[in-house]
Amino acid sequence: MARVRLLYFASLREAAGREGEEVESTAADLAGLYAETAARHGLQWPRERLRVAVDGAFARWDDALRDGSEVAFIPPVSGG
Repeated sequence: MARVRLLYFASLREAAGREGEEVESTAADLAGLYAETAARHGLQWPRERLRVAVDGAFARWDDALRDGSEVAFIPPVSGG
C-alpha cells in the first residue's frame, strides 16, 4: 500500500471539489491510481486524454506507484 499526495488541476479540480488530497492506494501503477480516484470522485476524463506527473516530472501511466510521491492529474488546457 502506498500513501501519496494527489493534485488536481483545472476541470479535475472542479469535479473533485478540491485541489488535492492525501490517499492510500493499493494500485500497482499510476493508471490504477487514476481508476480508483475517478471512481471515488466521479471523474469523467478518460485517462488517455490526461497527463500524469510524479514529483514534478511527467510520467507514464504504467509507472509504478511509489509511497510518498506527489501525483498530479492534468487535463488538457485551452488558452488564448
